[in-house]
Amino acid sequence: MDWPTVSVSVDISAPVWCVWGFVSDIALMPRFSDELQSVQWLDASAARLGARFTGTNTHPLMGTWTTQSSVVEFDPPRVFAWAVGDPDAPAATWRFDVAGGDTTQLRYTACIGPGRSGVSMMVERQPQQRGQIVAYRLGAFRQAMAATLAGIKELAESTLQSGAADDPPPRH
Repeated sequence: MDWPTVSVSVDISAPVWCVWGFVSDIALMPRFSDELQSVQWLDASAARLGARFTGTNTHPLMGTWTTQSSVVEFDPPRVFAWAVGDPDAPAATWRFDVAGGDTTQLRYTACIGPGRSGVSMMVERQPQQRGQIVAYRLGAFRQAMAATLAGIKELAESTLQSGAADDPPPRH
């Protein structure tokens, strides 16, 4: 079955390794989001496969809630993905794909389901409104994801211009 998915992308005038440093820093994400308020690693201090973190979110229609996510794909400097809730049946899966060389193409994708989520609970209450509920949530995701990519682009390009990122970081 296909799950509702949205994807946004941007070209960044900075090398992959520079962009990767921002993409894999979960503490940076609340800076660009109206909904995601805070994140905290539970059993790691940096991204790695299997690492878990909490996220606190707030939304005018849904209130405030905390989720637990697990890193389900980690392939530096190409892919960073995490599942919200149960990794085998996530409420949502979020993914960054990084490609390129001196210029980077960054894609950010979110997929709702297959596990229970705020969207599935709203659809259960109003099944006749399923299409509108899903479209609304994917639209909100798209807007927030575009803001995140714009923020990462600005940081990566300004870091590179300032000379603060002259050499790639050591590989982990």
